[in-house]
Amino acid sequence: MSKTLIRGAKVLGGEPQDVLIDGETIIQVGAGLSAEGAEVVEADGKVLLPGLVDLHTHLREPGREDSETVLTGTRAAASGGYTAVFAMANTFPVADTAGVVEQVWRLGKEHGYCDVRPIGAVTVGLEGQKLAELGAMHESAAGVTVFSDDGKCVHDAVIMRRALEYVKAFDGVVAQHAQEPRLTEGAQMNEGVVSAELGLGGWPAVAEESVIARDVLLADHVGSRVHICHLSTAGSVEIVRWAKARGIRVTAEVTPHHLLLTDELVRSYNPVYKVNPPLRTERDVLALREALADGTIDIVATDHAPHPHEDKDCEWAAAAMGMVGLETALSVVQETMVDTGLLDWAGVADRMSHAPARIGRAEGHGRPVSAGEPANLTLVDTAYRGPVDPAGFASRSRNTPYEGRELPGRVTHTWLRGKATLVDGKLT
Repeated sequence: MSKTLIRGAKVLGGEPQDVLIDGETIIQVGAGLSAEGAEVVEADGKVLLPGLVDLHTHLREPGREDSETVLTGTRAAASGGYTAVFAMANTFPVADTAGVVEQVWRLGKEHGYCDVRPIGAVTVGLEGQKLAELGAMHESAAGVTVFSDDGKCVHDAVIMRRALEYVKAFDGVVAQHAQEPRLTEGAQMNEGVVSAELGLGGWPAVAEESVIARDVLLADHVGSRVHICHLSTAGSVEIVRWAKARGIRVTAEVTPHHLLLTDELVRSYNPVYKVNPPLRTERDVLALREALADGTIDIVATDHAPHPHEDKDCEWAAAAMGMVGLETALSVVQETMVDTGLLDWAGVADRMSHAPARIGRAEGHGRPVSAGEPANLTLVDTAYRGPVDPAGFASRSRNTPYEGRELPGRVTHTWLRGKATLVDGKLT
């Protein structure tokens, strides 16, 4: 088995140390380490983190391979420092059976750039009418523990209650896309001053907040776990904070773009800024940052949503909703949370690795950078700053809202169980 010596890395942003990997495992962490025959990586004070884990990725395969495939999506993940991603169920066919989730899982195993954990649909065909084969998907080779109709809300309270009751039996979690459909009919952007001035259909905050309020009460009633996808409003933060104070088993995620971008950008009518949930106000952005810092929001999840250029290079009303995010997530978090002093790098490791792995029950991921642990690691040049160039993305799609924008930080190396998937910024 090969050995790798990472020399002079700031583990979780601390003092420089050496990290020795033998095969799939970290065998030693300390100063002045040496190992005969080891490949040496000079870290030069770069920050070493546990491999990142994304609880919310759209890989599009099967069915929309023109947008992304498991191969291109996992290559993008490795480029962004991820060693595990959870693939959403809104594929064609929908991942609502053991057969489809096993297909996605096997594709991930086959390509090897990161681990792929399929998310199963809550309802058949994402139609919100009948529970999907939750037990069969959990018992399959894919071992599904997270279920979501993301892209659509499980709007029926009875169906949501039944799903929470069902997954409780095997400690699963329902990840809710909080969007009351009747309140968002025809909505194009956040409801507020900007939507009124532009004459675009408004997407009210209460459409998100009302579903979250209902679902935390249902989770409390059932005694089950609920996870809130892409939380986006200050009001949602307050509901989750209240629920956690009561001991309700709720967790929540925020996307990088909701930590940085606001609805003012929609004035450009550039469809790259069209996303679900929509970009909100500066007040919301600041509330989300504070909530991520204090732990009310548990994790950062990318909601990586690739689209081919024809679905974005069109008029606003016809454009698809979504942004790619795997390759820029850590940079945005550095800009909004680390460089602002709201989080240190240990906090980033918690929000982007430890906590998502724990919520999704991803064994072997989100582990400490210490001897005896799996060598799932990412090395970050935090001193780097440069413009985002989507032409260099590993993703098949280019719909990033950051094109040309200067962001800090660059992932230089990623290791999946000791095997380098990214070296000096280039995929192996």
